[in-house]
Amino acid sequence: MTISLHGMGVSRGIAIGKVHILERDQIEILEYALADDSIETETQRLQDAVSQAKQQLRAIRDHIPESTSADIAAFIDTHLLMMDDAALIQEPLRLIREKGCNAEWALKLQRDALVAAFDEMDDPYLRTRKDDVDHVVDRIQRILLKHAPLAHEIPDNKLNGYIVLADDLTPADTVLMQHQGIVAFITEYGGPTSHTAILARSLGIPAVISLHDALQYIEEEDFVVIDGMRGIVLVDPSKPCIEYYREQQQEDISYFSGLSSLKEEPARTIDGVNIQLMANIELPRDFDTVREVGADGVGLYRTEFLYMNRETPPYEEEHYETYLKVLDKLNGLPLTIRTLDLGADKQVDGGRKSGPVQSNPALGLRAVRLCLKEPALFRPQLRAIFRASAKGTIRLMIPMLSNLQEMQQVLAMVNEIKSELNAAKIKYDKKMPIGGMIEVPAAAICADIFAEHLDFLSIGTNDLIQYTIAIDRVNDEVNYLYDPLHPAVLRLINLTLKAGEKAGIPVAMCGEMAGETQYAALLLSLGLRQFSVHPANLLELKKIINDTDIDQLAEFADQALAASSGVEVADLLDKRNLKLH
Repeated sequence: MTISLHGMGVSRGIAIGKVHILERDQIEILEYALADDSIETETQRLQDAVSQAKQQLRAIRDHIPESTSADIAAFIDTHLLMMDDAALIQEPLRLIREKGCNAEWALKLQRDALVAAFDEMDDPYLRTRKDDVDHVVDRIQRILLKHAPLAHEIPDNKLNGYIVLADDLTPADTVLMQHQGIVAFITEYGGPTSHTAILARSLGIPAVISLHDALQYIEEEDFVVIDGMRGIVLVDPSKPCIEYYREQQQEDISYFSGLSSLKEEPARTIDGVNIQLMANIELPRDFDTVREVGADGVGLYRTEFLYMNRETPPYEEEHYETYLKVLDKLNGLPLTIRTLDLGADKQVDGGRKSGPVQSNPALGLRAVRLCLKEPALFRPQLRAIFRASAKGTIRLMIPMLSNLQEMQQVLAMVNEIKSELNAAKIKYDKKMPIGGMIEVPAAAICADIFAEHLDFLSIGTNDLIQYTIAIDRVNDEVNYLYDPLHPAVLRLINLTLKAGEKAGIPVAMCGEMAGETQYAALLLSLGLRQFSVHPANLLELKKIINDTDIDQLAEFADQALAASSGVEVADLLDKRNLKLH
């Protein structure tokens, strides 16, 4: 009998095959006090384990083909950098020396402290970085405890053609198994912004995550079908079911193989409407992918990495040199720099003064609020952005605006910086566009007010959706409520687009919703003309845009905005998408 299980689809595609269950033996951490004459030996044991863990990760990275997108190796590099981070490694060494803890215990204590700090963060993307702490610590602990290598780390090709089921996967796991020929994976935990989910999309591996209790229903060698778009796993499917999905699989393969031919083509609808397709970028090395997919530029450059894994904030010259390198890689393409978007909970970043613990950091001091309260964090970045604007096309984007006063404060600071640069005869683009992110319902409702004072707007759907519906999208208990098609969300998006149109300024969308191709027709019907998406989604989005006639979508927009539920909108969208294909 076929069993249908439903999780969260994070990487589209269909996979058919037998299951291999990835089982990690449980790590048992012994806690004991060291004799004084053992302390130096113990610190060396931890340092040796870290060195061995680095060697393992470098070997994994070396397995990545040179033709693979640069952002994939970056995930492994992130874990390597964490092993050089004082917060992760030096603190356990201090605990060994000062408290006499054994290495495993000291590492566990620091792991617990870091995870607690990440749990308090307001930004969902940053909060899921605690998974990376766990992955790195787990690798070091296994070396300390002399555990045998995990089966999937032995390159014997026994996993070729298998679908892997695990409680969770590290980026290194995913890269290794992809190299060994796995065709998909399922995890019981994880969120859409975890490194593993992002990596699955980059590698093109179908994946379903957050499939709770999957290990209760799926056994080793079970035959399953995975639909990575819909988040469906079928256990012991019937022959007609398998035949249907094999046909779908072949259609997908043909479809995606043809997308590369669109790289040099413009994004233009059947009725001649030009659409701008930009890329969302996080790390400097990711900029190579912008040209690989023929993006029109960068619509969202996240700068938080500059502030992380350090004791003091980046100085102005560090910002400036980083932005110049980015402009050089883009070779004339426009760059939209989002200013610092971190919360006050991130104590290791930028020398934040200690303050009271926030009971609800998502609604607390973060993003532009933090920057305005602590201009020592903000001013060096603003000055560097203005200076870099003399060397290329740059737009400055302010995150999480919620009221006019915040915007006026930022613009006042901008004017001060311009006066300073003028006095010092330092060149900058005097017409550099300044825009704001619409990610708070209050900002969307008042988008017309912001549009009067800014040069552009960009809708950050990730936060806008969760603030509107009052759910945490990385919380397994409630993320099923995360619904981009909720009528309130669509009305806020529509308000923002109309405000931009009335003021004569462009409005982009840089949240995940923009890159989810099933929503393309809806967003086009509402008037969206600038998309900023993960590079992996750009060519497919271009294909859909080029096959769309916007003239035929006017009635569809009215129907969607009049709908009373997300389910009703989804039904309308499914019918519309069938017509388009």
